[in-house]
This record gives sequence, structure tokens and C-alpha cells, in this order.
Amino acid sequence: MKIFYWSPFISKVATVSSTIRSAESILKYSKKENNVNLAIIDAIGEWKNYKKVIDPKIKIINLNKKDIFQYLPKGGFFKSRFSYVLIFILTFFKLFNLINKEKPDYIIAHLLTSVPILLTLVIKNKTKIILRISGLPKLNFFRYRCWKFFSKKIYKITCPTLATYEYLKKINIFDKNKLFVLRDPVIQMHDFSKKKNEKIEDLKIEKKNLIIGIGRLTRQKNFILLIRAFKKILSKYPNYHLILLGEGEQKKLLVKETEKLEIQDRISFLGYKKNVYKYLLNSNCFILSSLWEDPGFVILEAALSNIFIISSNCPNGPNEILSNGRNGFLFQNNNLSDLLSKFDEFKKLNKDELNKKKLFAKKEIKMFTQFAHFKSLKKIIDLN
Repeated sequence: MKIFYWSPFISKVATVSSTIRSAESILKYSKKENNVNLAIIDAIGEWKNYKKVIDPKIKIINLNKKDIFQYLPKGGFFKSRFSYVLIFILTFFKLFNLINKEKPDYIIAHLLTSVPILLTLVIKNKTKIILRISGLPKLNFFRYRCWKFFSKKIYKITCPTLATYEYLKKINIFDKNKLFVLRDPVIQMHDFSKKKNEKIEDLKIEKKNLIIGIGRLTRQKNFILLIRAFKKILSKYPNYHLILLGEGEQKKLLVKETEKLEIQDRISFLGYKKNVYKYLLNSNCFILSSLWEDPGFVILEAALSNIFIISSNCPNGPNEILSNGRNGFLFQNNNLSDLLSKFDEFKKLNKDELNKKKLFAKKEIKMFTQFAHFKSLKKIIDLN
């Protein structure tokens, strides 16, 4: 059996690690391990820097000999859309040739799914396309007609959250028997065990005084709200410091906002970090301020790190992990006063209440392990 993953990307997104861990789950748990050939298709060189962390049993298939990835424009909506159009043009016929030559049994498409979808028109072998749809996609006329036309040619559709699954059922384009919830395999206990004891070299602030936010510095993550909330938090709790992990096109805007609010000495922009666990473990509270998520992988990393979580109740996913008040707090999406109210509630919790909520949060991560992912994947692909 041949299973190929198609997941081209232009920036460090969580789907990258999910793709790797999904393939590794098959290696780890499938009884057909010796008979399954796994590969990740490298569209334009984007997977080059990940080869060292991917199990050598998972093949990397290069569609282009030259590393085009480094030359693509990145950052911002229009630049990213332009880059994905370029990837489409550069890979369509090459992917077509690869499928005809290798004849994979399945292609699991995570990103830039338009390429394998359109290829269903011309692929003459029995390759089955498994399409991952995330979020709550806006259903314009073009997308509706396109999905409707190709729905019969797509083998299965996977959804990383229950909200996406229910949404796709409601719009009634795809056969309901083709829809599956397949949660991403975010959590790896051995990875956590390895990283949790690493020392922090770029931060010397007491854990009890540290708030942390993690994610790309983009509009989606809504760090502008977190920074403005932090200004007000300081008026009540003056010993706190905020650290932000991530890079992105909004960095200059966010730095300017800290200067405007005169709190630049109380906020540290530490950039992208491969190991977020060591920062979470040394912080007092994690706040997710996003306008939307899918489902918010960093919430799971925070839960595993035994840190208290306050999250925006945004679409699409945080409320599938957190139950407001039981294992963390959810505040109204993009609502500054409600975020501040939830932080005040957090500060009023006694030690026993705090530990109880952290424990409940940690229990939720079972749904997002490699084993849980593999069990769901078996319902789609015969891996017994």
C-alpha cells in the first residue's frame, strides 16, 4: 500500500508537524507497517529543512529539483495567495506525472487541496483522494460549484474539529458518509519529556509573574488585543511581564503599540521557538487571543505543560478543548473587558481550584495523541 501526503506550505504552520506525526502514527501502530510505503511530497523545496526530523522510513519526494521555496514572497494575505498560485502552476503537471508513475493508493491532502482535487479529472488509476477541510470555509458561488462538481470524485473528507464536521454536514454538498472527524496528532509525550527540562537562556523573570502568548504575529492571532489587555492588567497586577513567541508581518505594528502604551519594557518579543514547552512551564498563565483557530494546537501544549489557560471563545475549536470554568476560561471573541474579567477570576482561584482545572485540561489532550489519530485514520484507510 502506498500513502502519499500533499501539504505544501509557505510559512511555519501547525499543519506541518501534524502531517509528519500523522505519517509517523501509521509507522508506529499499523500492523501493515512493512507493507505500507509512506511519502511526503515536497512541492517546491518547503520540506528540505524538515528531513532531519522525519523518520527515514518516510520518503520525501521532490517534485522540483531546484529549491524554489526560498524565493517565494511570504507574509501577508496577498503575498501568500500569489505564492500559492505559483505553487499550483509549478506543480500541477508534475504531480499528475508522479501519480501516474507511482500509482499511490491514497493521497492525503492537507494544504493547497485544489491541485489534487483538479487532478481527479485526469487521473485514470485508482488513487483515492482524502481531503482535509478545516475551519468554516466561506461558501462563495465558485467554491460551492467546485465542491459540488468534485464531491463524487473525492474519496473521503476529514475535519480536524467537530465544528467543521457539523458545518460540512449542514451545507449538504458532500455525502455525509464521506465526512470524518480526524483530530490532528498534536501531542507526543516523548517529545514533551525531551524538551521540558531545557533551560531558558533569554529570559530571567519569575514564573509567578509571567503571562505567555504563542503564535504567528498575524491578524488572526489578535495579539493587539492581548497587548491592550496587558496594559490594563499591569494597573492591577504591576509585577507581571508578557512574553510573545512567534514571528509575522504584524511585528512592527505590535512593537509600536507597546511603545504607544509605554509598556515596551514589560513585553518581550522572543521570536519563533522550536521548543515552546520550556517557556510554558516557566509561565503563570497562557492567553490565546485569536479571532479564529483550528482548533488551537497551542492550547493542548499549554494543557500538557500544566499552565492555566485563558482563551478566546473563537471559531473553530477552543471550546472543543476547554469547557469554560471547568478546565480553563473562555472569553468572548475579541472582547477586551471579558478577557480582563476572566483574568481577574483566574487571580481569585485558590491553589486547589487552580490545580483541579489544570488537571481537567490535561485530560482533554488524549483526543490529540498519535494513537487517537491512528484509531480514527483506521476508519478511513484499512491499516489493520
